[in-house]
Amino acid sequence: MTAGDTIEVRDPRFGSVVGTAAVVEKLAGGFLFTEGPLWHARERYLLFSDMPGDHMRKWTAGGGISTFRKPCAQSNGLTWDRQGRLVVCQHATSTLSRTEPDGTSVVLASHHQGKELNSPNDVVAKSNGAIYFTDPTYGRLEYYGNPRPLQLDFRGVWRVGADPRAPVLLADDFGQPNGLCFSLDERHLFVNDTERKHIRRFDVMADGSLANGRVWAETTGPGKGAPDGMKIDSAGNIYCCGPGGIHVFAPDAACLGVIRMPETAANFCFGDDDLQSLYVTASTSLYRVRVATPGTAQ
Repeated sequence: MTAGDTIEVRDPRFGSVVGTAAVVEKLAGGFLFTEGPLWHARERYLLFSDMPGDHMRKWTAGGGISTFRKPCAQSNGLTWDRQGRLVVCQHATSTLSRTEPDGTSVVLASHHQGKELNSPNDVVAKSNGAIYFTDPTYGRLEYYGNPRPLQLDFRGVWRVGADPRAPVLLADDFGQPNGLCFSLDERHLFVNDTERKHIRRFDVMADGSLANGRVWAETTGPGKGAPDGMKIDSAGNIYCCGPGGIHVFAPDAACLGVIRMPETAANFCFGDDDLQSLYVTASTSLYRVRVATPGTAQ
């Protein structure tokens, strides 16, 4: 794709956020289905998941692609906790896990009232250490996960609790909750719904619970794709996967435009020293796009 083919401007503010042209650079390809990109700022590498391949990979500018973990319980979304430990959404086991410094894995969430979670999908850590995650059913589907009957009759948004068998249920009225991110001041949590093709915004209460959930924006337009990965930049703009690529929303919820991708985008993260590189996992490939406004490490 040429620079002229990769942007759809819907608001003149798009230029100051993304740029007047976006060059989509393919870094690697030939995967089955890529997801969960996560940048390591100190060591300057990117992790990402290939769920059908049961393979977590690592990319560096000098070394290209290498194996980070295989098998990986069909990992999906990834994040760092506030101690720098890797937190992993695992499709094959329907658990959320944390990797300790010695390499051992600790289960953070697994069940609700004796029933298995559906399949933790995406995860974010709050500055106070609290970990929030979404739990749609995609990890129980053929190809993307481990096919098996559902035990829960809802798809929830959760916070990790003291007991992995008792995470804290925050919302249970989603079609398929997916990507999530906090506002810059952490007073709000944005959670998108792949099935309903919109983004909801919740107030984050003092006790960590969520209240006043309401539709904040919708992803509309031509092309394949739906709400999936979602991040916030340093100016409070929300980036969210959607039809045709990555949709960029201003803090007032206006859609500024779309970064069009050559394959269906599933997720992305900000990376590089200046946090102005958008690393995008899109179907069989990994891409990079430079943007004007720096991102955040969420």
